[in-house]
Amino acid sequence: MNPHSTGRTAPRLSGKVALVTGAARGLGRATAVAFAREDADLMLVDIAADLPGVPYPLGSESQLAHTAGLCREAGAAVLTARADVRDLAAVEAVVKETTARFGRLDVLVNNAGIAAPSGRPAHEIEEHEWQLMLDVDLSGAWRAIRAAGALMVARGSGSIINIASTAGLVGYRHFAGYVAAKHGLIGLTKAVALDYAPRGVRVNAVCPGSVRDDPRVEGRMLAEIARSLDVPVAEHEQTFVRSQPMNALVEPGDVADAALWLASDESRRVTGTVVTVDGGYSAH
Repeated sequence: MNPHSTGRTAPRLSGKVALVTGAARGLGRATAVAFAREDADLMLVDIAADLPGVPYPLGSESQLAHTAGLCREAGAAVLTARADVRDLAAVEAVVKETTARFGRLDVLVNNAGIAAPSGRPAHEIEEHEWQLMLDVDLSGAWRAIRAAGALMVARGSGSIINIASTAGLVGYRHFAGYVAAKHGLIGLTKAVALDYAPRGVRVNAVCPGSVRDDPRVEGRMLAEIARSLDVPVAEHEQTFVRSQPMNALVEPGDVADAALWLASDESRRVTGTVVTVDGGYSAH
């Protein structure tokens, strides 16, 4: 019998330590809780503050603490840290703190990201807005990989999961910066996967489609995208559902389940690939 078959009884992440960025709410919270339920210990990272230039509130310190509490309730040992993924020294300090406390780092989930400033054609984007989007959504992931990758390569194992988007696969009108950043993240995933494959470290991406803003994880990304497109927030879910082949929005848990599989040994021969969780949207 295949020891990695679905007949398993042991938790899927037992003995593993995972670092999740953007963990205060949304997909970061959903992923962290899913990992905790499968026996991972966790370093939860978030800027936990608003960011000048981003026209909506980001995750807060209290939301990060709430995520940590949910993970502890599931039995995980948890550390939290406030860090800005635009700051390499801060990211390196978080990785160092993780290994000092837990002695290892097995999984990195690059989830931190912003969806706006957006909602305008490319020639109306200010240079500082363009730089901000790429600095968070693309370079932020690279910084975390830079900080954690050497440790994983030295140990000969690890899984890096980049949370991209269907915007990394197709174009969206009036979202040039976001689309460019997420396409770049897919390219980064494939290139680093080849760098690290001989050393036993896997690198993959998850591309969510339209994810419902589940109040349990305090998500608000879809509402902010709708606002950027001048779609009335009261109608935004119905508007996005119309373009979904499966006639339903993606749930945060759907994305967390994909990340969980990529973090586990069940995907031990999977690297350099994209797992698309979009209800068939990008199959058009």
